Amino acid sequence: MPQADAAAELNNLAPIPMECDAPFLKIEGELPRELNGTLYRNGPNPQFDVPGAHWFVGDGMLHAFHLENGRASYRNRWVRTPKWQAEHDAGRAIFAGFGPIKLRDAPQTSCNDSGVANTNIISHGGRLLALEEGHLPTEIDPTTLATRGYYNYDGRIAGPFTAHPKVDPATGEMMFFGYNAKGPFSSALSYGVVDSGGRVSRFEHFDTPYSSMVHDFIVTANHVLFPILPLTGSMERAMKGQPAYAWEPAKGGYVGVMPRNGKTSEIRWFRADACYVFHVLNAWDDGSRIVADVMQYEEAPLFPLPDGGRTDPAKSRARLCRWTFDLDANTDQFSRVYLDDVTGEFPRVDERRAGLATTHGWYACANPDLAASTALHGIVHVDGQGARKAQYMLPRGDSISEPVFVERGADAAEGDGWLLAVVWRARENRSDLAVFNAQDIGSGPVALVKLGHRVPDGFHGNWVGAA
Repeated sequence: MPQADAAAELNNLAPIPMECDAPFLKIEGELPRELNGTLYRNGPNPQFDVPGAHWFVGDGMLHAFHLENGRASYRNRWVRTPKWQAEHDAGRAIFAGFGPIKLRDAPQTSCNDSGVANTNIISHGGRLLALEEGHLPTEIDPTTLATRGYYNYDGRIAGPFTAHPKVDPATGEMMFFGYNAKGPFSSALSYGVVDSGGRVSRFEHFDTPYSSMVHDFIVTANHVLFPILPLTGSMERAMKGQPAYAWEPAKGGYVGVMPRNGKTSEIRWFRADACYVFHVLNAWDDGSRIVADVMQYEEAPLFPLPDGGRTDPAKSRARLCRWTFDLDANTDQFSRVYLDDVTGEFPRVDERRAGLATTHGWYACANPDLAASTALHGIVHVDGQGARKAQYMLPRGDSISEPVFVERGADAAEGDGWLLAVVWRARENRSDLAVFNAQDIGSGPVALVKLGHRVPDGFHGNWVGAA
């Protein structure tokens, strides 16, 4: 890949220094009139620079695109976590990285909370919550994006809360977990359920084979699956100034399978060779089998080996992969089959089919013509077997965020709607919100909402329809 393109891809990781409101945005094309609501996005946007800091620990910044009757507006705000406020008051960085580790020359402060609320933002039970897997959810005002503070469901939950809870489309209940549930780098996970009205109906802890960074999990109509993969956490390493999280493939991989209505003591552990998964496309029950489509890496990206050495970049790219668990077989192994060779991430489905068999899926992908690139330059549309139905590629140098599906209406068929994705225009150094017909992405966006500044590369977002 030409050096200029590599530099351009890295530039959009840098934070933006301002909060702003843009009440009237220019639109190229025509916004579908059925799109009435707000796309909320979350991602790292460090308030202060810490040389060498991991991308994952930047302060969360929320970006809200409000669409109504063919018009669009925008607002962005930092999530004012205790860490953000303490550093804002000090006028400089205080925390050094993962966990409550402070810079050696940090100013005096009573704040020991390093939460950044920078990974996802969801609406459930009448509350808008910014999520980051190391801490409790942070409640956000849906109109102003003001931070209301941590939300613990009236004291019914405690400790870390995943950035990827799953909402059952039939019951409306939300399932969640948390790793490091009994302290930093512990091997315990928590698991809980919140009903459709926002009340906690279940919360408990259980032990896993080892301490692992568990970013996502798998839920079907009848089962919950917990991947324990060898991106390991170590307090001993962290205290020695070595990588707090590192790739240890010799530990192998485990996936715990539990009946949705069962007990954590009933978890059955399946085994596999080392691999890593940040994100799950979807999963479903097929008789006595469980099928899960995931974005699988041969080696975890963005993290080193325990001695600080690099993993193999050729193996640190994700591809759509199908995991199959046969619950009737007398084995602790499960099968893994790659469904495509294109590099991709941030998979999404029509959430009305979450946990059920699907016929449509989408994810952001790299440009296959740029063999060395892992930046995301386009979108892939796949069918229920993972076969590519269509693909859209941006102009060279531009990059794209996670595509979020929005149905055309409550009664629309699966996949009938739009994809919303934020696009960075490298040559202009600014961003657009691109709106695609979800079943015809190859034709390109039907509308572009034009921003005057850029939205830095981030993680996840969700659409909240108008009430």
